[in-house]
Amino acid sequence: MKLKGKTALVTGAGRGIGRAIALALAREGAQVAVLDVVRESAETVRREVDALGVKGLALGADLTRRAEVERAVEEIVAQWGQLDVVVNNAGWDKMQPFLDSDEATWDRIIGINFKGLLYVCKAALPHMIKRGAGGRVINIASDAGRVGSSNEAVYAGTKGAIIAFGKTLAREVARHKISVNTVCPGITETALLQGMREESEKNARVIEAIGRAIPLGRIGEPEDIAGAVVFLASPEASYITGQTLSVSGGLTMV
Repeated sequence: MKLKGKTALVTGAGRGIGRAIALALAREGAQVAVLDVVRESAETVRREVDALGVKGLALGADLTRRAEVERAVEEIVAQWGQLDVVVNNAGWDKMQPFLDSDEATWDRIIGINFKGLLYVCKAALPHMIKRGAGGRVINIASDAGRVGSSNEAVYAGTKGAIIAFGKTLAREVARHKISVNTVCPGITETALLQGMREESEKNARVIEAIGRAIPLGRIGEPEDIAGAVVFLASPEASYITGQTLSVSGGLTMV
């Protein structure tokens, strides 16, 4: 169990990729704080974490509200006295051409995908630095942030921002033995993806076409992303920081 004795926070962990990450970290022995905007979903995953024989903590918080993020981090530290791994997974998107989008949609995408991540890092890192035991920050971006993606302009912009922010933060906190890395999923089977399919026939055709273009022959599963996160959280990745890893079945090779 590579992460025994470690404490992890996973945002957006109530379903999809976040849930898979939370459970994968728990299987490696980490106690996991499951944060989600829907408290009931977080509680469900918390029970799954407990069933794996490690402690779970369910936290309900809206990442666009800084005070809620700060309270959630303080609760983790109060309960467990430490925070070793932070996984910024939460995200949201709406597929549409940029010229058809509106400012309210931009604000929601930026608020959840990027500002929420900033709030989490700002709240968590002082605790990690003060404790002096090092740590890992793992941000979930997207290959859309590396190569662009039609009908996802603002989403791609936030994911590109996450990549650049992670590289800079990695430089700033390296002296504290804290690494910062970014995982970029390709298209992945989640409730969000299914919702996009159902939103319009055009979206469904685009998603199907992307799936056909993947060299490894399938759309990703949440567990594919979770495996990369566990590696970056593990002792084997102790000398890796400021890096961006695509998990896309070969769809992007950059």
